[in-house]
Amino acid sequence: MTQTRSVKVAVVGASGYTGGELLRLIVGHPKMTLAAVTSEKSAGSPVSAVFPHLASLVPCSFEALAPEAIAERAEAVFIALPHTKSFAPVAACLAANKPVVDLSADYRLKNPRSYETWYETVHPYPKLLEEAVYGLPELHRAKIRTARLVASPGCYPTAAILQLAPLVAKGLVHSDAIIIDAKSGISGAGRSPALPYHFPEAHESVEAYKIGQHRHVPEIEQELSALVSSGTVRGIAPSAGDDATTVKVVFTPHLVPMNRGILSTAYCRLQATVGLEELRAIYSDYYKGERFVRLQEGDTCANPRNVRGSNFCDLAVFANAEAGWVITVAALDNLVKGAAGQALQAMNLMVGFPEEMGLTAPGAYP
Repeated sequence: MTQTRSVKVAVVGASGYTGGELLRLIVGHPKMTLAAVTSEKSAGSPVSAVFPHLASLVPCSFEALAPEAIAERAEAVFIALPHTKSFAPVAACLAANKPVVDLSADYRLKNPRSYETWYETVHPYPKLLEEAVYGLPELHRAKIRTARLVASPGCYPTAAILQLAPLVAKGLVHSDAIIIDAKSGISGAGRSPALPYHFPEAHESVEAYKIGQHRHVPEIEQELSALVSSGTVRGIAPSAGDDATTVKVVFTPHLVPMNRGILSTAYCRLQATVGLEELRAIYSDYYKGERFVRLQEGDTCANPRNVRGSNFCDLAVFANAEAGWVITVAALDNLVKGAAGQALQAMNLMVGFPEEMGLTAPGAYP
């Protein structure tokens, strides 16, 4: 059912880059109003003191987190806390019957054993983990509409999954020969100071990190494996259980000296010869009608500068016919489609607003 009245929302953990981006987008949303904004570090400070660009637009102050009190004042809740810190606030808001979009990784992995392995913490709410819907609307729109809890995807996985989904869903590539090489702007590391993100360390530099052990690997493999149907997709065996992944990826992230943006290049070995035009037609058909996925024309490549500040993910498809590989390139803003914008897109679906509401502004250029 389409919602017509405004909805009061709270943003928990709003003093980071993602929280600030959520506030910016909510201010511009025609049917959402802010009921509460929390930050443990900045409690008592005006929002404008932490985010001067929101002066006069968000005339309230940060407050300490009290989940039950927040749930009383808000009709829907965004939680933008660090990983392993969202467990209890999510549970408290759900107990108060408030729809929640959680932007941490705490409810993304369906298997609690996998979560414990990658985040070194036992998940205290396995039933909620099972209930949570992975918040990528292009793949899970129908489930998001009826969900109480949505786990908003990571920024790297959003790019990787969107650029690879048509190939995996159609069974066109070898599931054990997928290589993802991705670059992210420094805001992807969060707002807390750390030496690698100090200007002299990051400027005029490109650095690979967490090679072979990045926490986004299981997220990417989980969602791509879920696209594999039970034995009907050519060359890929059906899953043997909730902890089985039928798609394996090699993922290497890099830090590059720009404020925001992701450029993800994925290489896949084709199962059989498929022409470039056919590959591009497959992508066009797969994403037909998707408001926030833009396929590049011809040999134009996706570039993060063209999506800065927007909720779009730009995709480009290329092929090395002689070698039998397909190469895809994805570009998005890690703080918008990779975080706050995608969370808002999901919440729109959950509360009955048009999915694109508050998200249709183009990116800033140059």
